[in-house]
Amino acid sequence: MTIAIGRTEWAIAEGYIPTFGNGPEPEMTSHETACLLNTTDGPAEVHITIYFSDRDPVGPYVIVVPPRRTRHVRFNDLAEPAPVPRGTDYASVITSDVPIVVQHTRLDSRQAENALITTIAFPGN
Repeated sequence: MTIAIGRTEWAIAEGYIPTFGNGPEPEMTSHETACLLNTTDGPAEVHITIYFSDRDPVGPYVIVVPPRRTRHVRFNDLAEPAPVPRGTDYASVITSDVPIVVQHTRLDSRQAENALITTIAFPGN
């Protein structure tokens, strides 16, 4: 039996996918990623909702993380119910039916000197 680590609600207040990048694709494509860790013995059904400053939220995007596994989800690849727009500020709320851990990472490859940032998401209840 595995110990459940994490929370069922997370928020990433900062999001932005640059419109272009430098370097070989797909590795060096500018992107935002949510790193999802599920330490439980069952699958995690994860819902991601995207919030904007000038329009209604979009979502949920549904992701399944298998038991005792991690899954890295590029926001660039989210397509249903709508692609996440490039060059637009957004935030995201991530909910799961079991406790998970969420880490946020951005690769900004607009310049040859790439920038990589990462932070733990804000845990909710």
